[in-house]
Amino acid sequence: MSVASGRLPAESVRVMFDRIAPVYDLMNRTMTAGLDRRWRRITAEAVVRPSNAVLDACCGTGDLAIADARAGGRVIGLDFSERMLERARSKSPDLEWVSGDVLALPFDDASFDAATVGFGVRNVEDLERALRELRRVLRDGGRLAILEITRPRGLLAPFYRFWFDGVVPLLGKLVPGEGCE
Repeated sequence: MSVASGRLPAESVRVMFDRIAPVYDLMNRTMTAGLDRRWRRITAEAVVRPSNAVLDACCGTGDLAIADARAGGRVIGLDFSERMLERARSKSPDLEWVSGDVLALPFDDASFDAATVGFGVRNVEDLERALRELRRVLRDGGRLAILEITRPRGLLAPFYRFWFDGVVPLLGKLVPGEGCE
């Protein structure tokens, strides 16, 4: 079985996220009809225990890392887009924010009790390598939660296509990517 992940080279993904950082949160709220906040809270509560050391990889603007902290974790957020990290730092300066790549995590083996990734695995150039890295930094019995949107089958498929392939791209054209701080 193969696992499909990012279609763009890593540097192209970094450039894209640096460009969309100012509007990333708005885009997520729009694409998920506001459900992303609830999904992050549920994801964090599923794996974070009080006082856990938690890594939020591909942390973006930090919303899942903040949810991890609210669930009681001692959190490090990691992302390779500096502009995304700038936004995360502005939201929660008390958390530790680290510039780095999920494909080569800058942490010792068995450093974390839990790890989370929210809406990040679809952009990873080598998903299997990223999962090995996450496993490497988790302690024995560590927990991993990945929050992602996939293409549904069945009754939800037409709605998904209408929303994600029709409405969201139109909205994206209305929101400038550069200089819209």
